[in-house]
Amino acid sequence: MEKFTKLTGIAAPMPLVNIDTDMIIPKQFLKTIQRSGLGKNLFDEMRYDREGNEIADFVLNQPAYRKAEILVAGDNFGCGSSREHAPWALLDFGIRCVISTSFADIFFNNCFKNGILPIILPQDQVDVLMADARKGANARVTVDLEAQTVTTSDGQSFGFAVDPHRKHCLMNGLDDIGLTLEKAAAIDSFEAKNATLRPWA
Repeated sequence: MEKFTKLTGIAAPMPLVNIDTDMIIPKQFLKTIQRSGLGKNLFDEMRYDREGNEIADFVLNQPAYRKAEILVAGDNFGCGSSREHAPWALLDFGIRCVISTSFADIFFNNCFKNGILPIILPQDQVDVLMADARKGANARVTVDLEAQTVTTSDGQSFGFAVDPHRKHCLMNGLDDIGLTLEKAAAIDSFEAKNATLRPWA
């Protein structure tokens, strides 16, 4: 998993509330177990018409936001089904951070497991970031995980809370497998000792 320490990038404004996981990645794209390749279908039903043509006024189709790395979203982002494909699609598109007033619990947890930082802020602060994001590609937002701050393009800064364990995992690029491998020496030691004490096992 790629480390997340400090990110300065384009923030795309997406003020819709209750964006669910089926909107993020529709069910017809859930057949794959690959984490890559889903970015082209992120928000598929909002990005494309029935003929597969881009819908020009959708935010991620606009030139200013095609390389967005941050989403500033409406309340209750990631609700609906528990599909892990939703953070896979966001990450494959290039989104490393989502900022909202609230997230669905399973989606929130899946973000951390896949290298995406979900940030919860009060409505008034999200409103400031949403307005800043509407300035376009020249308005870069900085997310500093170590300092736990989000800074607008004009220097206004907001602090955010994050679980220390999850912060450690993101900053060191550790998913569940990576966390297990950190204990590889202890596991090997246990296995060697166990083979001596219980050779029949």
